[in-house]
Amino acid sequence: MSSRSQTSLHHVLIVGAGAGLSASIARRFHAEGVKISLAARNTDKLEGLVSETGAEVYRCDASKPDQVEVLFANLDKSKGGAPDVVVYNPSFRVRGSITELDPEDVHRTLMVTAYGGFLVARQAATRMSNAGRGVIIFTGASASIKGYAMSAPFAMGKFALRGLAQSMARELQAKGVHVAHVNIDGGIRSEARPERHDAPGKPDSMLDPDAIADTYWQLANQHRSAWTQETELRPWLENF
Repeated sequence: MSSRSQTSLHHVLIVGAGAGLSASIARRFHAEGVKISLAARNTDKLEGLVSETGAEVYRCDASKPDQVEVLFANLDKSKGGAPDVVVYNPSFRVRGSITELDPEDVHRTLMVTAYGGFLVARQAATRMSNAGRGVIIFTGASASIKGYAMSAPFAMGKFALRGLAQSMARELQAKGVHVAHVNIDGGIRSEARPERHDAPGKPDSMLDPDAIADTYWQLANQHRSAWTQETELRPWLENF
């Protein structure tokens, strides 16, 4: 029996959609017959992915409460209705010495990476709790558990997002809502960020976005008796 006939998922919303990991997740769920909705501040970049997956596209800045409310209200009225799975993928990164960082850039990092996660999760959790089912997946990074030099704002945002996921999981799992945090501990291969020809262990020195998407699909279909709250994905040759 195919996985298409086994899954109970009908609709996934990917927030912060783009040409990288989000696109791989969209293709993976689409291959299983799941309706795709994509939300992003810049939707012009999604034309190719829409052609591939038949996705519905919504313009939304996840750090703005009013825009997130409108996004979910529009989803409620769409043919797909409220999503069964919500993936939170946006992040904003600024680098620099702690003594030289622009406070406005730090604020933007926290609003996009962490506060936006709260806003989206709040809307999703309201609907999923009422339905007694649903899946919310947060995309983390190495910075979720390790604060690197010259990267304090990103660590602050990702630490906060991880804490949000942990708290939500403990609150919502009894209501039938699966909350998971994926720590992507390494660089993700893309056209804009290909592996170096001299990279040790090539082609495994960076994570394959399609392989990551397989994990998201597996998380979304886990039995509630054995839910994963957090998982770490990293290339086998990482030494940190």
